[in-house]
Amino acid sequence: MAVLDIRVLGDPILRERTEALRAVTDEVRALVADMFETMRAAEGIGLAAPQVGRKERVFVMEVDDDPMAMVNPEIIEREGSERAEEGCLSIPEIFGDVDRATRIVVRALDAEGNPFEVELTDLAARCVQHELDHLDGKLFIDYMSLIKRKFTARKWEKEAVNYPGFIRKLEPGKAHSRKSRSRSKSADPAAPPFEPEL
Repeated sequence: MAVLDIRVLGDPILRERTEALRAVTDEVRALVADMFETMRAAEGIGLAAPQVGRKERVFVMEVDDDPMAMVNPEIIEREGSERAEEGCLSIPEIFGDVDRATRIVVRALDAEGNPFEVELTDLAARCVQHELDHLDGKLFIDYMSLIKRKFTARKWEKEAVNYPGFIRKLEPGKAHSRKSRSRSKSADPAAPPFEPEL
């Protein structure tokens, strides 16, 4: 397994639609393993293939210590709506509120090529919807109002200088527990919890 570079906002691949796979090969399984390793090193809960410079229709996620890989995923049922803050491993330090369905049913192939369906709610459902957007070339900032997008663009201009070539490099073995992170760096116990980066 290897920790891969993460592509950040500005890299054209993040705006491209991925291609469905005809079969789950050893190469795809190796990609899935590397994506899990990368996601954990980045302290995220989800990672899609375009975020590591690939065009396969694949993403991985791990919510509540339940790792899942999805190949050719599609949502076949959705209901409810909730607005919550999201971040993204490809847009570090940028956050925004997004409306997502609170319950979904997803159909996909697993890392062995076996078809499955799963019902997900709350954060897991949000994660799937966020990662599916990546597979369609869409980012969470696209849901922001025009004014918020302009503000975010200015903020990102300052942040983007940290990622030459639109590449975010990670150090293997540097992952920390996602459960221990908090949004506020202050000692305020009433500070809202940090939404994990998807």
